[in-house]
Amino acid sequence: MVTRTAAAAALVTCAALLAATGCSSNFDSGKDQAQDKAEKQKLTVLIATSGDAETQAVKAAAASYAKKSGNTVTVEVAKDMNQQLAQSFAGHKPPDVFYVNSDQFANYSKGGSLYAYGDQISDASDFSEQLLSSFSYGGKQMCLPKDTSTLGLAINSDLWKKAGLTEKDYPKTWKDLRSVADKLTANGVTGLVTSDEYQRLGVFMKQAGGWLTDADQKKMTADTPENAEGLAFVQSMLKSGSMKFAKQVDTSWGGEALGKGKAAMTIEGNWLDGGMKLDYPDVKYAVAPLPAGPKGEGTLAFSTCWGIAADSTHQAASVDLVKHLTSAEQQLAFADAFGVMPSRTSALKTYAEKTPQAKAWVDGSAYAQGPVTIAGFDKVLSQFNTDLQSLRTADPKKILADLQRNGEQAIAKGN
Repeated sequence: MVTRTAAAAALVTCAALLAATGCSSNFDSGKDQAQDKAEKQKLTVLIATSGDAETQAVKAAAASYAKKSGNTVTVEVAKDMNQQLAQSFAGHKPPDVFYVNSDQFANYSKGGSLYAYGDQISDASDFSEQLLSSFSYGGKQMCLPKDTSTLGLAINSDLWKKAGLTEKDYPKTWKDLRSVADKLTANGVTGLVTSDEYQRLGVFMKQAGGWLTDADQKKMTADTPENAEGLAFVQSMLKSGSMKFAKQVDTSWGGEALGKGKAAMTIEGNWLDGGMKLDYPDVKYAVAPLPAGPKGEGTLAFSTCWGIAADSTHQAASVDLVKHLTSAEQQLAFADAFGVMPSRTSALKTYAEKTPQAKAWVDGSAYAQGPVTIAGFDKVLSQFNTDLQSLRTADPKKILADLQRNGEQAIAKGN
């Protein structure tokens, strides 16, 4: 607890050093918090949007909060989220509330740019432990996950039927996947098309019993027989021609390949729903669970959190806004607007009941692997993705050995 004397001394010290060091004038003193709660606030929110639907939904939610609270909220859309946040943090003029990607979360936390507000959320237990841990740092809950996504196997229904397949043929195992992909590959159609990145191919590593790090993210576990088995399976399908990367069929992602009829199957998250409705409304598709590997089912979980700036002078109001944005009612409104799944367990249950076509994605949240959140690890993953682009001809073991080495260096620096 900061005493008034200590707070006053700190303010004097900061004033003296402000020009030379950029010291923030924001202190969590009783006076500051009282002013924050009593006066009407002007908050800024920075988001990286997936499209107009998401932008309008966030603006509507902000307007709803503004009407209820009397505070003013301005929502801005970033052109380059990471660059804009980095510049604003450096200049000590960040937005009050903003999206934080999982790959940058640890960097911002380590740099002291985030305000840890998790202890102010009385019903934080309504969020899954896996999601909360993804946005915890140094023993503190830094921010709340705004939504969640998992990966499933999306199937072009018409191409599936044309190949003489039924729902009973949805692949349950790797062997099944190889079989149907071979059968579906013909006449300009590739059985399975997906992105050339670990955010998709990592499911095969997980299904083989491997992953990049241990559960505590203290030790690299990339260079293992399990991970090599997962990548080797992908490589074998790439060599057979029954699987291709999206770029190989002149598309930018799996959803486009599915929508244009260049792919009979793709591996994508629940954001696919919004993309298909917008760009390919006449294409029928179904989503099945990803086939199980040698060690069982496996999928990946993705999320973004609502960050609050450590340099914000409106922290109490910002926490109040985040509570509104992460409420069950608001998360369900976001789900309706642009296809994301709620991060609250209670809201996810309601979402599942209202959206039966998303069952595979919802069920996957029970066993999904969360992201790696280690300071500096974004560069490691970037190199890993570059290496995966040549997986068809490269040595999987060499790719994993390089990942292991790069990851160990990042962990040594990040911890």
